[in-house]
Amino acid sequence: MAKPEARPTTGVSRRYGPLVEGLGFSSRYVSATKIKPEPATPTVLPRPFGDLATASISHLAQLATDTWEGTRTTRRQRGNAVWEILSYLTKFPGTAWQERWDNSPLSTGDVRAADLGNSRSNGISTPTGLRSLLCLRVIQPSLLAFRSNTFNNYPPFFITAQSDPLLDKFAEQAATYDVEGHHRRDAVRDVCGLLTVQGIALADLTPAALLHHGHENRQVMAKRLPGTKITNRFAGPSAWNIMHAMGHFPPGTPSTMREALMRGQLTVEELVDRYTIRNQSVRQLFVDYFVRRSADSDYASLSNLVLELAHHFWEKIERINPDQADLRITPEVYQAWRHMISTREDGKPRAGVDGIVIIVRSFYYDLHTWAADQPEIWGPWVAPCPVPPSELRGLGKRRRRINERSADRTRQRQPLLPVLVQHIEDRYEHARALLERASTAAEGDGFVLNGRTYRRVTTAHDRHRQRSRGYLPARVVEEDTGRIIQTEAHEEQAFWEWACIETLRHSGVRIEELCELTHLSVRQYQRANGEVIALLVIAPSKTDRERVIPMSAELFHVIASIIRRHTRSGRTIELIKRFDYHDKVWSAPLPFLFQRQHGSTRRVISPATVLQQLRRRCEELAEHHPQFRTVRFTPHDFRRIFATELVNSGLPIHIGAALLGHLNIRTTRGYVAVFDEDVVRHYTAYLANRRTLRPGDEYRQASPKEWQEFEEHFDKRKVELGSCGRPYGTPCQHEHACIRCPMLNVNPKMLDRLNEIETDLLARRERADAEGWIGEIEGIDLTLTFLRTKRDEAERQTRRSVVSLGIPSLPPSRRQEPKQ
Repeated sequence: MAKPEARPTTGVSRRYGPLVEGLGFSSRYVSATKIKPEPATPTVLPRPFGDLATASISHLAQLATDTWEGTRTTRRQRGNAVWEILSYLTKFPGTAWQERWDNSPLSTGDVRAADLGNSRSNGISTPTGLRSLLCLRVIQPSLLAFRSNTFNNYPPFFITAQSDPLLDKFAEQAATYDVEGHHRRDAVRDVCGLLTVQGIALADLTPAALLHHGHENRQVMAKRLPGTKITNRFAGPSAWNIMHAMGHFPPGTPSTMREALMRGQLTVEELVDRYTIRNQSVRQLFVDYFVRRSADSDYASLSNLVLELAHHFWEKIERINPDQADLRITPEVYQAWRHMISTREDGKPRAGVDGIVIIVRSFYYDLHTWAADQPEIWGPWVAPCPVPPSELRGLGKRRRRINERSADRTRQRQPLLPVLVQHIEDRYEHARALLERASTAAEGDGFVLNGRTYRRVTTAHDRHRQRSRGYLPARVVEEDTGRIIQTEAHEEQAFWEWACIETLRHSGVRIEELCELTHLSVRQYQRANGEVIALLVIAPSKTDRERVIPMSAELFHVIASIIRRHTRSGRTIELIKRFDYHDKVWSAPLPFLFQRQHGSTRRVISPATVLQQLRRRCEELAEHHPQFRTVRFTPHDFRRIFATELVNSGLPIHIGAALLGHLNIRTTRGYVAVFDEDVVRHYTAYLANRRTLRPGDEYRQASPKEWQEFEEHFDKRKVELGSCGRPYGTPCQHEHACIRCPMLNVNPKMLDRLNEIETDLLARRERADAEGWIGEIEGIDLTLTFLRTKRDEAERQTRRSVVSLGIPSLPPSRRQEPKQ
């Protein structure tokens, strides 16, 4: 889809890249790619029938008649169509057919071959004649002229005319490639079109030429169909995959076109030059400064540092004072700059002003410090820091306001989370049931599902694709709205929305950590009594520390469902690469769990996709729940709610910090919305004091007896209704009032027992109401509230289908032979 235009002030979108002339929107696929796009250079001009540049009309018409098979009438019509096209070209100057073509309006796309005549007007299909001339290599058109005309069955006619064994091999490879039929056809069509336009044989096709063809195709589509989705599509991704699989590209070539197109890490000079700095001496100072800072910074931090200093600081300083030659900034210029950065380019207030000011202050103090060791480099640039000490007054207060806003955000969304989760689950269950009913219904049959009436339909496009795909997609129309639904795609989208949200809320992982989960992240630990505990290994992310999360039953169900979906066809999870949008690097091929099929290529779900999914679902809920009109969920909201529920359920905050991957307990405290700060402070002081008083020999490896006691603790947590989630070494804080305890995880098998308890409680309430026991009534009502909440959660678990991962088996080479 075409992206919104970049801001006119800079011409650069931080997310999508620079504004591309000719496209009308910004794109990240135009600079700093691994391979420079350029057309191929033919080693030998492909001339399957010799040089036909000045051949006679009769000779070319005869070639068009004899080269391809067909009925006598069809062959004669091809010859007549060639005669018609060449007769038209004789009206334009030139000694060769290519020169006449270049001087005609056909070469610019202003006139199409179909405009010269068709079977209804004069009995001749002129596009057929142009197709024959292109396949015979008489004319080499521009991509615009080629795309402006419509040719039926161009690839098979082109391949037949070339008599190229390598091209025949490519066509055979494409026919057996494991993608849908229309992607295979796109691959062959794109390659044949590229060879025609660039005038080369397949042996001369390079990755750079295929990239150039993709860029040029976007330019052509932007002229022919401006503002449409197809404008931003690259031609050739399927062809790239097939060419790479057959070993046509040189070693080291990226395995996908997207990998070749994505911008990698820029050098320090390239990062600085993204912004306009007039003073070249100051530019060189920034380059030297960032080079030194890069030694202790990752790429994302370095890129942000360049943004703050080069763009938000110095570029704006030069706007205010174009003659600024050094770092000595007057108070007047500083105040003007301070006022300028208080608002963004779109006029909205800037939230990160304190961060920019602190970075500028650190920049000046770094120069002061480094000048003492290397005065010849940094000494000439030492200047008084323009940031007055008064700027930092109240910084702690402003940061507390930020934490308060975050806590208020969590408090607003925590009561809405069950509504969102229920909506996501209902949507997935409905999509799954709709797919099942539509798959078994015959065309034209209607059925009712959840109060909605649907009817199985088949479109003309489905019938056209049936010949290549071998089956019809299960498509239905909703009778009330007339909306046509492709049930397979609808169910696929609903599943991944459910999987992403459930994983986020049950694990508390960051969105980047979610996208990085692989099949290797699922581990297990077997206790001495045979009980197996499922673990989820979180790869090093923000804090560069790996951590292990014990999976609850709900989280394990989601992970198992994802694994089953990937392996239901009998294959293992495919190894693919993931692009890190922060560090601008590609990972090694890994079996990522959150991967989906995009066209002919599999990709890992991006954080932006998850954000869009949440936005769409919140907009749907806003129609029936007014709270969602002003409230939107982000992936990080689930992490904050997870932390809040952990601590408020009685889990010590330092354990919560370990589960969340926080190095500092203060960070976890900032995540918790309604936890008493005094309790945290006293508890952390108590821990520090206890560690000081306890002898050092107690910090040793646990003995077998102590380890057995640790495991027995988890056995004792098993109660009648399920299991208790209280951590090791902590007593029961609720005096075994399990129904009211938030740490109780109810086993769905005990639903009947919950119903019995509810019946007993209702009978007790009737007696209390008759006797006038007001306190007893209040306590029973509170217990009933907790009971019904836990029952609803247990019933939701029972509605989930059982996920069977199958029984793994060893390959024949590793099976042990039976002993004789």
